[in-house]
Amino acid sequence: MGEREFRLERLTRREFREAREAGHFGAAILATGSIEQHLEHLAMDQDIASSTYVAESVAKRLYPNVAVAVPMAVGISEHHMKHPGTLTAKPGSWLAVLFDAVESLVRVGVKNVLLLNGHGGNVVPVESSMRQWQLFFKNSAAATGGPKVDLRFHSYWDLVPKEVVQDVLFNEHYPGHAGEFETSIMMKVNPDSVRRDAMGEQDETGLAESTAEKGRVLIDTAIDGVTGVVEEMLAG
Repeated sequence: MGEREFRLERLTRREFREAREAGHFGAAILATGSIEQHLEHLAMDQDIASSTYVAESVAKRLYPNVAVAVPMAVGISEHHMKHPGTLTAKPGSWLAVLFDAVESLVRVGVKNVLLLNGHGGNVVPVESSMRQWQLFFKNSAAATGGPKVDLRFHSYWDLVPKEVVQDVLFNEHYPGHAGEFETSIMMKVNPDSVRRDAMGEQDETGLAESTAEKGRVLIDTAIDGVTGVVEEMLAG
């Protein structure tokens, strides 16, 4: 096993089994996002790249308590399909796969699962299903006498306080779509994905004010917030 490995798909079955037997990986983060247009200046992986970055940063901080499950890169993006290159999934099929991934983790004893989202189009479909999913796991635990499951959903920007955004950004609207918030974050997280020469073509308030330093403050605040959520789950 690689040093401090926490990505589920990079572990062998023995490595994961022995980690669980040792009491590790008591929580898992399953990142969701999208592959969709982000105007002319951001790569289409922005949403999944940002949520995965936060998930991995939290797992590094809390190692060996947190595994990162395989991110679900494709999201619910029908509203962007007029732009070639966007990929989308139907809400029903997407939610079914997401639930099955969660249940797969629960069935092997991972009782704390955080769905960490990076795409606005995924929010309403997941929130409309979360109560039913939580009841399912609650009732299953009651029927079998097993431990309770703590399943939660957050978009990473939910954990960035409004006052931080007001302090940092020229444009207080966030997360927006390919605007100052997301562009600043990608300038920090993956600067090669930002086509700076195309930024001037976009009619987005505050976009020209985007900086990697703003991105650092925003993404570090999100990481702090998500870390707190996962620590609370592990302590429960």
